Amino acid sequence: MYKVAVVMEKGGVGKTTIALNLAVAAGQKGHLAAVIDIDQQATASKWTDRRTDDKPWVVPTLTARLPAAIKQAEENGVEFLVIDTPPHSGADAVEAARRADVVLIPVEPHLFTLETLPKLADLLKLAGDPPAIFVINKAATQGSEAQNAAEHIKKQGFNVAPVVLHLRAAHRHATNVGQVAAEYDAGSKAAGEVMQLYVYTEKFIKAARKTNAETKPAHARA
Repeated sequence: MYKVAVVMEKGGVGKTTIALNLAVAAGQKGHLAAVIDIDQQATASKWTDRRTDDKPWVVPTLTARLPAAIKQAEENGVEFLVIDTPPHSGADAVEAARRADVVLIPVEPHLFTLETLPKLADLLKLAGDPPAIFVINKAATQGSEAQNAAEHIKKQGFNVAPVVLHLRAAHRHATNVGQVAAEYDAGSKAAGEVMQLYVYTEKFIKAARKTNAETKPAHARA
């Protein structure tokens, strides 16, 4: 089972939108997907109330129950699991990051968000420095702000996804009716960007697991 935690201390950066879109993308690729919602605002859970499809599963739970929820998901055959975390709650984010194969960190390409990088570095350190990828989200469709933000983040020593998610109306319209962009408008640029991010994330996890598997024997011999 692949486990992705979507984490960001600042609110309003699109954590839940990314979590739900990735879960649906996984389903479109033939994987049983689920979202564990540990955000007290329960935005992902409320999304399911407007939805007609029963997949992906969205399971609200307390952070203290996260290990049990992950275990139950695996026992029920979930292949791609996304953990949606609350803003302004470092302890919850740390716990989710600690249990994930990769941490996705959505950032808007402006100074208010970029100023949180030092705090995010501390959060990841507390979680044991799991693999983490910054995702430029809500970028303008024109101009160089996304590229400038990516370069700034890379200079701080972080990974940045090569896929940029732009500010597109399809995301807003879709969530209003319990869908994601790929369901609301399958041919939209928003849907295409999300699928690219999903494919990149899956490949990243596979590569990280392969690297871990190759290095473990060396550590054992040492």
